[in-house]
Amino acid sequence: MPVRKTPPRKRLKPAEQARIAELFDRFEREETDPRTELDYHSPYTLVVAVALSAQATDVSVNKATAKLFAAADTPAKMLALGEAGLKPFISSIGLYNTKAKNVIRMAEILLADYGGEVPLVREQLQALPGVGRKTASVVLNELRIEPAIAVDTHVFRVSHRLGLSTGKTPDKVEADLMAVVPEPYLTRAHHWLILHGRYTCVARRPKCDACLVADLCPSRHLFAG
Repeated sequence: MPVRKTPPRKRLKPAEQARIAELFDRFEREETDPRTELDYHSPYTLVVAVALSAQATDVSVNKATAKLFAAADTPAKMLALGEAGLKPFISSIGLYNTKAKNVIRMAEILLADYGGEVPLVREQLQALPGVGRKTASVVLNELRIEPAIAVDTHVFRVSHRLGLSTGKTPDKVEADLMAVVPEPYLTRAHHWLILHGRYTCVARRPKCDACLVADLCPSRHLFAG
């Protein structure tokens, strides 16, 4: 496995560095070991679940994979199921036709090139059908193999509201976060920000009164009253 690289750090003013450190200290006190809300029990079921979650909710994916993984939870079983057999399990998920093709093609590659195991090296992982950079980041981070902060709509919104990034693209927000999140928290920041955006710092009418970092948030005044 390649040596993990420490991301370049951004030089911050002491007060801002202390504010950001306190943000993540509080997130840690609230939830020490945050994890994905997708159901999985192996690297393979994780990568399939994350790939299926594109433009879908975790709830809808978990509903589908509960039955799917009972029938096929390895590349060999998935390949035996086939594209036609897979589709009924995931038909409730958006883009299921394309996702079915990708999942079956992924199973073929894993069996042919990796002995049926998921490669946990970024370059190989994100080259798999239906994976790409964002899914690879989620998988590697969830398995605590590589610190990564995949940026979805929740992470994008919360990062801007908390003053952690002004980036206009997910890639720029990711780079900003990797540069300012305290290193001890890099493998957990992704989940903290997602959960905070999903349940507290929601898109409309954020729950500032129930927010554990409201006093540290530069955007709170925008939602007062």
